[in-house]
Formats: sequence, structure tokens, C-alpha cells
Amino acid sequence: MNKNVLEIIDALTAHEDMDSIRVLEELGTNSPDNEVREYTSRALVRKNVHDSLKVVIINQGKGINDLSPAVAMSTINEILALKDKSEVVRILDDTINLHSDESVKENARSVKSLLALS
Repeated sequence: MNKNVLEIIDALTAHEDMDSIRVLEELGTNSPDNEVREYTSRALVRKNVHDSLKVVIINQGKGINDLSPAVAMSTINEILALKDKSEVVRILDDTINLHSDESVKENARSVKSLLALS
């Protein structure tokens, strides 16, 4: 992956404003490049705020729901590595109880089960 792209993603990760999350979602998680999506998803998890976690948990085709197993697994590993998992658990619970797509709900159940084991 291009070093400039990594630096841009890292810089956006360091910003605490909502626009940085929007840019990461629109450009990073929608990238055709698996490495960019993987790095972006991990960056969104590291932010560990409601809006960034929501992107990688509830959206079909992004984060834990990405069609690339490498992207999905790296996102899950990053979630498991978080010290404070309280917001992740809330979003997973909401996804399991309220989301309309069954595959998204099933992925959320799986991640929640992994969290219980960690």
C-alpha cells in the first residue's frame, strides 16, 4: 500500500471530529483495494467511538461484514484488542436486536460470542 495513503489514514484516525470518520468511511471502506479497506477498518475500530464503530459493525460490505476475509478478520481482531469494549458491545446488541439483514445480525452474534471468550 502506498505510504501516503497510510499517512492520510493515520492522520484521519488521530482527528477526533466526525468529519474524519465520514472521510474514512466514504473513501477508505469503499476502496476497491483490500489493504486500504483493512487498514481503514482497523483505524475506525481504534477510534473506539460510537460513530466509527457503527461503520464497521452494522454496514453490509464493510468491517466485520466485508466480503474479503482478511478485512473482516483484521477488523474483528482489532475489536478483540480494544481495552474498553463497552461501546462495541452496545452496538453489537443493537445490531443483533434491530438490524434487518440476517447476515449482518449473524456476524454481530459471532463477534459478540468471540468477545465473551476473550
